[in-house]
Amino acid sequence: MIVGSKPLNLSLYRLALRHSSAAEELRNGVKVSNERLEYLGDAVLGTIVAEYLFMKFPYRDEGFLTETRSRIVNRESLNHVGQKIGLAAIVEAGLASKNPYAYKSIYGDTLEAMIGAIYLDRGYRFCRSFVCQRLILPYFDIDNIINTTTNFKSKVIEWSQRDNKEVDFRLISVSGAQRFKEFIVELYVDGEPLAEGKGPTKKKAEQEAAKAACEKLQMSL
Repeated sequence: MIVGSKPLNLSLYRLALRHSSAAEELRNGVKVSNERLEYLGDAVLGTIVAEYLFMKFPYRDEGFLTETRSRIVNRESLNHVGQKIGLAAIVEAGLASKNPYAYKSIYGDTLEAMIGAIYLDRGYRFCRSFVCQRLILPYFDIDNIINTTTNFKSKVIEWSQRDNKEVDFRLISVSGAQRFKEFIVELYVDGEPLAEGKGPTKKKAEQEAAKAACEKLQMSL
C-alpha cells in the first residue's frame, strides 16, 4: 500500500490518480482531473521538505536550504520516485497526446497529487510522516545531494546542443568596488532572454543564470 494506511476518503485518492490526459468531463463542461490536488501537493511537499531540511541542518543558511530543497523536489526527482513507489501501475492516463512532456512528467505530477490527497485525508502530521519516511529517507541520499556540485552552465549547453538551440551568456553590467564587484549575466536562448544571474565573478554569475534557466526548463538540479 503506497500510503501505508487505509484511506479515510477513497475518492480523494481516485481523483489523485486521474491524470489530466484522462480528465472526466462533467455535464457542466468542467473537466475533472488531479491538477488541483497536484497544485496543493506541490505546496505541501515544498513545506515539508523545507521543514525537514530546516531541522536537519540547524546551522546552514537560507541559500543552502533553498538549493537542497530544489534538488529534492525538482520534476526529474519526483518522476523517479513516483515510478519507484508504483504509481506507473495505477495511474489513470490517456496519453494519446502528442505532447512528449506529458510522458516525462506524469509520475511526478501524480505523486504531488497523491501528497495533496493525503494532506486532505489525514492531515499535515500524517502527510509529513509519509513524505519523510516513505519518500525522502528511502530515495534521497541527502549527504550525496549536498556534496554534489552541479555545473549548471554545462547542463544548459548540453540541452542546447541536444535540442538544437543557440545559447548566449551576455554580461549585462559590472558594479561595485574592486573587492566587492557584482556581475550580472543574462542567458539568451535563440536570441530571447531566458534567465538572469548575479555573482561576485563573471563565472559565478553565469552559473547562477544557468541554474535559473535549469529551473525554468525543469531540468534536474
